[in-house]
Amino acid sequence: MREFLVEITTAIPEGTDSAEVDRRRAAEAVRAMVLAATGNLFRLWRSVGEPRSVGVWRTADEDELHEKVLGTLPLRSWMTLTVTSLESHPNDPGKSDATARPSEPLAVLTAAATTRPRR
Repeated sequence: MREFLVEITTAIPEGTDSAEVDRRRAAEAVRAMVLAATGNLFRLWRSVGEPRSVGVWRTADEDELHEKVLGTLPLRSWMTLTVTSLESHPNDPGKSDATARPSEPLAVLTAAATTRPRR
């Protein structure tokens, strides 16, 4: 699968009924859970104080991303998208291969930060 950085800005059209906004937002949350479960939505962040999200999405290609993933979002007609195709950087600290195991140091750090010595 290829990865894409997607910036999403949502603008609710003026005069839209609040019940319609609530309905679409609820449907969007459900759809996001489905896309996460299928591996298409990998990570998603919200910009503080802005109607903008940034996420990492995974699909076979950009056509599939637009047609079968982003195009199925209930808020899509209110969104402006910027899509950037990503590839692995040679210095990516999260890159995994046969010799690198990035989850182990994180787990050790997490355990060390949350464990208190007995007194």
